[in-house]
Amino acid sequence: MTWQATVLTLYPDLFPGSLGCSLAGRALKNKIWQLDTINIRDFAEDKHGTVDDTPYGGGAGMVLKADIVGKALDTLDLQKRPCYYLSPRGAVFTQEHAQTLAEADGVVLLCGHFEGIDARILEHYPITELSIGDYVLSGGETAALVVLDAAVRLLPGVMGDDTSAHEESFSNGLLEYPHYTRPAEWRGLSVPEILRSGNHGAVAQWRQQQAEALTQARRPDLWDAYQHDKINMRKGKGHEHH
Repeated sequence: MTWQATVLTLYPDLFPGSLGCSLAGRALKNKIWQLDTINIRDFAEDKHGTVDDTPYGGGAGMVLKADIVGKALDTLDLQKRPCYYLSPRGAVFTQEHAQTLAEADGVVLLCGHFEGIDARILEHYPITELSIGDYVLSGGETAALVVLDAAVRLLPGVMGDDTSAHEESFSNGLLEYPHYTRPAEWRGLSVPEILRSGNHGAVAQWRQQQAEALTQARRPDLWDAYQHDKINMRKGKGHEHH
């Protein structure tokens, strides 16, 4: 079954964008996944293509109209695929989110613009807000590209080496270990000897140590979560022996 992505946007020309290149682009060409865009402006009701209006209560900026966005959403069956509105107010997108999306039949992504969308859209439809980080973008399109890239690369048949996805950053709760390739010597810097030893067990141990050290130093939040998960796993195993 082809994984189906639908993006509702005011700027459909931004897609597939970077998703038309590399792994995602090849998978798109090979029909492992499909990308459709819906232009929200097509549902405007006047000759000017108006999709927004001033906010009730006053304030700067414009708000996407519920009646216009609603008509665009009504063209889709939102029960078959998860639907997300890209918003800085949403839960932060993680590798776990990407894996969940890859295991679904696809995804519907709603891209906001201006000051956002009328809140009644989020009340009426089964839509979850999703953020790619604690910053503000001009629109949800860039965020949608990020979400799709992260999910598509996990689809079966997209990555050449099936083990790659399991060893990447965040897949096991840690940042990824450092990588090296030829030449073994470059500008006075050498590849760690253990990686040239041929001892696969020692290499695996070194990589685990490096991943743990990097995570502890750079992402204490991830490190704390990783330690918490390890403790819970030990407790779970202990209960199995009773």
